[in-house]
Amino acid sequence: LGLLYQEYRDKSTRQEIETRRLQDSQTDPEESSPSEETPSEAEPASTPESKAPPQISLLRNSNSRFNLWQDLPEIRSSGVLSILQPDEIKLQEAMFELVTSEASYYKSLNLLVSHFMENERLKKILHQSEAHILFSNVLDVMAVSERFLLDLEQRVEENIVISDVCDIVYQHTVNHFSVYITYVSNQTYQERAYKQLLQDKPAFREVISQLELDPKCKGLSFSSFLILPFQRITRLKLLVQNILKKVEEKSDRENTALDAHKELETVVKACNEGVRKMSRTEQMISIQKKLEFKIKSVPIISHSRWLLKQGELQQMNGPKTSRTLRTKKLFREIYLFLFNDLLVICRQIPGDKYQVFDSAPRGLLRVEELEDQGQSLANVFILRLLENADDREASYMLKASSQSEMKRWMISLAPNRRTKFVSFTSRLVDCPQIQCVHPYVAQQPDELSLELADVLNILDKTDDGWIFGERLHDQERGWFPSSMGEEILNPKIRAQNLKECFRVHKSDDSQRRKLGSRNRQ
Repeated sequence: LGLLYQEYRDKSTRQEIETRRLQDSQTDPEESSPSEETPSEAEPASTPESKAPPQISLLRNSNSRFNLWQDLPEIRSSGVLSILQPDEIKLQEAMFELVTSEASYYKSLNLLVSHFMENERLKKILHQSEAHILFSNVLDVMAVSERFLLDLEQRVEENIVISDVCDIVYQHTVNHFSVYITYVSNQTYQERAYKQLLQDKPAFREVISQLELDPKCKGLSFSSFLILPFQRITRLKLLVQNILKKVEEKSDRENTALDAHKELETVVKACNEGVRKMSRTEQMISIQKKLEFKIKSVPIISHSRWLLKQGELQQMNGPKTSRTLRTKKLFREIYLFLFNDLLVICRQIPGDKYQVFDSAPRGLLRVEELEDQGQSLANVFILRLLENADDREASYMLKASSQSEMKRWMISLAPNRRTKFVSFTSRLVDCPQIQCVHPYVAQQPDELSLELADVLNILDKTDDGWIFGERLHDQERGWFPSSMGEEILNPKIRAQNLKECFRVHKSDDSQRRKLGSRNRQ
C-alpha cells in the first residue's frame, strides 16, 4: 500500500465526513451510492521497503489503481457484482477496509521500527532505559499486527467474495491484543520521556528532525508514529461496528461481529483505564499536597477517586436581601475541587495552597439555575449540599465567568439533571446531532476529545459557543467547542445514526443477558 496509516486514516475519516454531508443534503439516506461509504485506498507501493509488509494477493498488481473492493480487476472480471445484492456489496467494502487498513497500519509500524527505533545514531544517543520507555513493546505490537494481517490475507485469498473477517478479529483480540494494553498504558511515561529528551538532549532532537525529513515519513512527525497502536485499536473497534451495522440481523455473521466487538471494547476500555490510572494517581497526590483543612480532614487519595473539574467561582456574601446591594464585595472568590464521588470547597491562600471549609458527597449535591435577574446575577446558580461536612444542609449562591462555565459546573455537579435537548435516562428523543470535522484535544477533565467523523448527540449548548455531547459509538460525554463540528440537519440521517447505535449496543446487552441466562441454567 502506498499510504502510511496516518494518511490512510485521515483519508478514511474525511471520506466518511463527505459521505454524511452528501446524505444530509438528500431526502432519502438510501440515495447515496455504495461507493461513497468506503474511504479511498492508495495505489500499491512501487518501491519495496527493506522489510516489506505482508501483501494481500488482490493488491499485488503494481500497475493498478483502485478505490474499492468492487473496483478490483479480479472482482470486475468475475461478474460477481451482477449477482450480489447492494447490501452485500456494502458489507464486502466494510470487511475489505478492515483488511487494507491493517496493511497500511503494519506499514507504518514497520517504518517506526526500521527507520526510528533501529537507527544506529539514535541507538548511541539513547540509554537503554530511555529507549525502552520511548518504544515500549512496539516489537510485540508489530508481531501481533503481522500475524493478524497474514490471517486476514489468507481469508481474502480463499474467495473473491469475503466470507467474514470478524471471526479472525475475535480470535486475535482474545489471544493476542493484550499487547496493546501494555503499550497504551505506557503512554503517559512515553510522552513525558519524549518531551524530556527533546529538552535535555540536543543530539536526540537533531537526529529525530533529520529522520522526520526523510521522504519515507511523508512529512509526518515521530510522535504521530508513536501513537499509532492506540489509534489503531480504537479504529478497529469502529471498523467492526461498521461491519456489524451491515450484516444480516440474527445471522451467524452478526453473532461473530458482536463477539468481536465485545472483546475489542474490553481491550479499548482497558487501554483507556491504563492511561487514566497513571495520570490520575499523580494528579491526586498533587492536589492532596495543596489542601489544608479548616474542617475535619477528608482523605483525598483513593484508588477509586479521580478529578472531574476544578476552578474558581464567585460566592455571594450575606443574606439573600443583599442581592440588591451594588457593592464590589457582593461576591468573593472560592475554589472547587469536584471528584467523581466528592466535592471539596476551598479558599485559595498564599503559597499555592487551598483551605478547605466545606465538603459533601457528590451524590448529595443539587443545583438550580437562577432566572435572569440583571447583569449582576448573570450566570448565577444555587448549589445545595444536602449533607455537608457538619452533617447539615447548606446552600451556596455561585457566579460563573460565563454561561458555558455555569452550565459546565451545573452538569458536572449534578450529572443526572435533565439537559436542554434530552434527559440522560432516555435517548429515544430525536435530539440534535453533530459530526466532528476538526479534531479536538480535551483541555479540561469535563471536556471530550474528538476524532474526525465522530457523531454525537447534542445534549446541551451555550450561547458562547460550547456543546455538551454524547458520542454515539462509545457513549462518552463531555464539552467541546461548537466550531469543531457540523450539525446533522436531516432527521432521517439522525434516526439512522441512532438506529445503528442502538443495534450495536442493545445487541451487546441482549448477548450478555442470554449468556447470563445460560450460565444460571
